[in-house]
Amino acid sequence: MKKKILIIEDSPTDAAIMKDAFEAGGLETFVAITGEEGVLLAHEKKPDLIILDLILPNINGYDVCRLIRQDPELSRIIIVVVSTKNQIEDITEAIHAGANDYVIKPPRPEFLVNKVKLYLGMAE
Repeated sequence: MKKKILIIEDSPTDAAIMKDAFEAGGLETFVAITGEEGVLLAHEKKPDLIILDLILPNINGYDVCRLIRQDPELSRIIIVVVSTKNQIEDITEAIHAGANDYVIKPPRPEFLVNKVKLYLGMAE
């Protein structure tokens, strides 16, 4: 059974680049463009890992992370924040909100795929 990735990213370009890279790496991938849609898709698809942008319309990534961590059905999902926000305060807040890892944009797609596979126990 394929591992499932949920990308919560409001940039269609960034989402498409990551989706293509993950699918080429053999991962089933879903995309949400808002935080609300991301939380709903997380419930529906039960992903193994979430790639989460912090800058989203309406509800930001920190709050999305907190909502997922507070939900018993979703709380064990691995969350990797991928954001342009590169200040230590941003990284610290994301980790305190429940993120497992933080990657500064733009990551190399191969790097991100390898990192995700490592988290999912699929390292080559």
